[in-house]
Amino acid sequence: MEIFIAPIKFYSAVLLQNLVNELSKRFSSGIHVIDLKINLDDFFSVDRKQYFSTQIIAEAMKLTDEFDGKIILLTDVDIFVPVLTFIFGEAQLNEKHSILSVCRLHEEFYSGISNEKLLLERTIKEALHELGHCYGLRHCLDWDCVMHSSPGIEEVDIKGDTFCSKCISSIEGYKH
Repeated sequence: MEIFIAPIKFYSAVLLQNLVNELSKRFSSGIHVIDLKINLDDFFSVDRKQYFSTQIIAEAMKLTDEFDGKIILLTDVDIFVPVLTFIFGEAQLNEKHSILSVCRLHEEFYSGISNEKLLLERTIKEALHELGHCYGLRHCLDWDCVMHSSPGIEEVDIKGDTFCSKCISSIEGYKH
């Protein structure tokens, strides 16, 4: 099953290429970058100064019916669902769509200091996490598993960067 990455309001070509390269090492399926015409401003909450991720996914669903595979919307805007202050990503459980925001994965968001290596590590973990949900996985209690819940950046940094032996059995075409 193919994996499609759709950058929307995402400006780092280097980070995108590094993510594609890393996912290509880990999955036997093809990793493709696609262009989706989604105006994120339609999903901006003036009150929260964030973008409503569930509505963005719903819009992407209308544009990607013909795609056979998993789709990750990749953005650098701050996203939310109404019950949480912010989220790193959201996915349809056991379906094909997810969204990942790197906005709060940037180290400068917390310390004011840029760290591209750490940003890539965090992005890989969260991309795998959202893909895991698309493959039907729920949060895992194993801290070494990428499916461990990450309500804050500290948990992203602490958890592992691959699936545990229990979770990996549910991921079609995972080879790492």
